[in-house]
Amino acid sequence: MAQPTIQIRSLSTGYRGKNNVTVVAHDINATIYGGELTCLLGPNGAGKSTLLRTLSAFLPPVSGDIIIMGRNLHDYSDKELAKVIGVVLTEKTDLRNMTVEDLVGLGRSPYTGFWGTLQEHDRQTVSEAIEMVGITALKDRMVQTLSDGERQKVMIAKALAQETPVIFLDEPTAFLDFPSKVELMQLLHRLSRTTGKTIFLSTHDLDMALQIADTIWLMDQSKGVFIGTPKELADKGTLQDFFVRKGITFDTESGLFRIDKESV
Repeated sequence: MAQPTIQIRSLSTGYRGKNNVTVVAHDINATIYGGELTCLLGPNGAGKSTLLRTLSAFLPPVSGDIIIMGRNLHDYSDKELAKVIGVVLTEKTDLRNMTVEDLVGLGRSPYTGFWGTLQEHDRQTVSEAIEMVGITALKDRMVQTLSDGERQKVMIAKALAQETPVIFLDEPTAFLDFPSKVELMQLLHRLSRTTGKTIFLSTHDLDMALQIADTIWLMDQSKGVFIGTPKELADKGTLQDFFVRKGITFDTESGLFRIDKESV
């Protein structure tokens, strides 16, 4: 039975200004489990990045609580948090004169202290992370020579080397071609199963998320947040209602969205 890793209670997200608070999402209540891949979906401006930044402790909650591994997020020190949450951001890594193995090794920084010297255990952890992601053949390559898909795998390996129970990813497939998107999503699903980690990501790849994710979060500023398995959301009609657009229909038999060519 999957164990709860993250419990979210009456969470509101947003930004605090000098004299006001801008609330982006209201009253989110949810549980996220280990060993599952959860995908956060929604239109641009829905607040997906704000939610991810709040869950990752880059932004404070407007209100409510985030409990990770039994402790409130605000009770963790930065050093402790680095051993609990790994984050892979959308931005491309502009690093030069560094090998893949060296970059993955940076994931050990919460454990290696100021000088960052890798001990035998650290080197073994880095090697295992590289192998899990399937990039052993790339370990001596310079980072700037990698394709976007290869580079994203390296960043995932770095997060694995960090040995955190939770990994958040912000649009990990954003710059990838279709085959690379599929490969990366399959990799993340497999890693959630084999490592037991909680893997939570935002994405615009709706059909892919519906086919691969264990749990879907649908987020919209006006409609709120709806959570369920792809089948649950399809059976309730939530998917069809949530993505109402002219010329787009949800096929309940295939579980995918279809384009009405007559409306194009």
